[in-house]
Amino acid sequence: MFKKILVGVDGSEHALKAVRLAGELARTCSADLVIVHAYAPIPAGLGEPNLQQAISERLNEANEVLERALQEVGFTPKTVETEALEGGAADVILRVAEVREVDLIVVGSRGLGALASLLLGSQSQDVIQRATCPVLVVR
Repeated sequence: MFKKILVGVDGSEHALKAVRLAGELARTCSADLVIVHAYAPIPAGLGEPNLQQAISERLNEANEVLERALQEVGFTPKTVETEALEGGAADVILRVAEVREVDLIVVGSRGLGALASLLLGSQSQDVIQRATCPVLVVR
């Protein structure tokens, strides 16, 4: 049914639930899995050495989130890839989904964002509205 599944993660409990479900779907469908994490843009005018320190910190945080997600996925018979990209979560997820030609996007219903709406996180809602493939929202 699905050959390539993308799951967006931000370290929240909802995202970890989404990762577990995406892993189960990947095993069931024998699908490839792409785990994506978006990190906040780094201000251009930060200057050295602060710029390099900020980049390093963001990448370390991203790698920790991705490593935790990989642990939650467990074994899959196909490939599991990770990506950490700078930008808004919805934009990054949709861009990777398009480039990688995924069949399904899996996201948590709410994330760590401070402006999440009461019923559905704003990033999840944005992905649902703009995606060209099916989107599964995990509560």
